[in-house]
Amino acid sequence: MNIKEAEQICGKLSKPSKMPCYGYSIPASRCKIGAEMRNVPGSICSKCYALKGRYVFPVVQAALEKRFQSLDNPDWVKAMVALIKKKEKSGYFRWHDSGDLQSVKHLANIATVARLMPDIKFWLPTREYNIVKKYLLTYSFPDNLTVRLSGLYLDGKPPSYLQNPHGLPTSGAHKTDYNCLSSMQGDKCLDCRKCWDKNVSNINYKQH
Repeated sequence: MNIKEAEQICGKLSKPSKMPCYGYSIPASRCKIGAEMRNVPGSICSKCYALKGRYVFPVVQAALEKRFQSLDNPDWVKAMVALIKKKEKSGYFRWHDSGDLQSVKHLANIATVARLMPDIKFWLPTREYNIVKKYLLTYSFPDNLTVRLSGLYLDGKPPSYLQNPHGLPTSGAHKTDYNCLSSMQGDKCLDCRKCWDKNVSNINYKQH
């Protein structure tokens, strides 16, 4: 499958300016937990960066929606593998700089992509705790996929044991208490790859 054929199936990869690699994003308006939390004062989703700025440009929204509509395509995994193999040279990849998991099948497909590409390290932040827990009742994550559970509230604690029974790495957003380096280096990852490292148990990002 060539790049043109793959992009016809699942859309183009995203290229967030902060990231050292390509990513794949869908509309933040399609988030499930995010949609519930968006109207909750003090929640991270109430300040969602992916619902403002360049993300709301019509051309960007159209690209995000095309990717969302592709998720149930039976050739989605094959197309994603083809795209990442041909375009990603850094050895890293990020899922969902906008949007979140939609179903167990969606997560299973992401895990399959990772298994088929053992030389790439994948990072998936998510607030869909229940989707992750349901997936882990039957399956496991490949070693090169770091699923990091994101907190729900600004300056809040990481997901608790009840939300995170498998002890997955976590993240949060804080006004002052943060250890993500990007805000101190031009809002870029540069050489840091902690988000992709499942041995880093928690990362706090500066509030956007």
